[in-house]
Amino acid sequence: MSREVTLRRPDDWHLHLRDGAMLRAVLPESARHFARAIIMPNLVPPVVTGAQAAAYRDRIRAALPDGMDFAPLMTLYLTEDTDPEDVAAAQVSGLVHAVKLYPAGATTNSASGVTDFDRVRPVLEKMAEIGLPLCVHGEVTDPEVDIFDREAVFIDRVLDPIRRATPGLRVVMEHITTRQGADYVRSAEADLAATITTHHLIINRNHILVGGIRPHYYCLPVAKREEHRLALRAAATSGDRRFFLGTDSAPHVDAAKETGCGCAGCFTATNTLSLLAHVFEEEEALDRLERFTSLNGPAFYGLPANEDTITLRRGDDPVRFPAKIDSDDGPVTVFDPGFEVYWTAP
Repeated sequence: MSREVTLRRPDDWHLHLRDGAMLRAVLPESARHFARAIIMPNLVPPVVTGAQAAAYRDRIRAALPDGMDFAPLMTLYLTEDTDPEDVAAAQVSGLVHAVKLYPAGATTNSASGVTDFDRVRPVLEKMAEIGLPLCVHGEVTDPEVDIFDREAVFIDRVLDPIRRATPGLRVVMEHITTRQGADYVRSAEADLAATITTHHLIINRNHILVGGIRPHYYCLPVAKREEHRLALRAAATSGDRRFFLGTDSAPHVDAAKETGCGCAGCFTATNTLSLLAHVFEEEEALDRLERFTSLNGPAFYGLPANEDTITLRRGDDPVRFPAKIDSDDGPVTVFDPGFEVYWTAP
């Protein structure tokens, strides 16, 4: 049994940092282990223009504790009024690394998202021209579609038509949750990849609902059947260059989670690397953990892998993670995998 594994320093290709007091509280939890992260733009109001992305980046940098090294990779929130030239200028400046597509109403702070996909076609064509990736929240919001089917329907109704109509568009299917999502990514030879979260490798929908509602396991896209969790595990641990880590770590104060209409999101920044080592050990794939956390993502985004390394170690006693992270807005519950974990990250 391996007792340690050394990785190039990982990156997080899908991260929510929020703003203000929450940003200051949760940023150190990611910066402790991750060198870079694709930062989600669904603030209120959303980060729509290059100028807004620059201002948000500066707030993130200002919140970073002394001695921590972390690079926020900014994104723009795609709306039906997005200016293609502003997008191109933001990429040329080195500020923006992707544009995020939220179907309107799909998840937290997505009300400004896209309803009419024809209206964003000029932006998508410009992105294909300049090689800027489109990160998609892959769910339809049609009320007639069951919430557990929204990802598969999105692929058929929205994503595949967009990709066929826009040759060369580079797409990241974020936080895939289904076997269909993994299979669709594998069907593409180029220009398509997917992020997989830590929590979707660990929980299925039973964890949310059996024995009582557990709000801290509720996320969007919602966890699916066990067959889908196993399909995600197979994809993540395969070493396939098209799959890489995007935690979708999404902090909410407990009062917003533990309520009659709770917010979606799992906060995993604190213990993600330990949990991933546990999962990859179970799948006898520790030798492929570095590809998932540290190599495949930079390769897709056209960035160099990090030169520095971290070493994860397996101890004899279970690791005790903090149950909550305190913020000036209130406590944030850290994701609990429901089993003992023996791997520690520095």
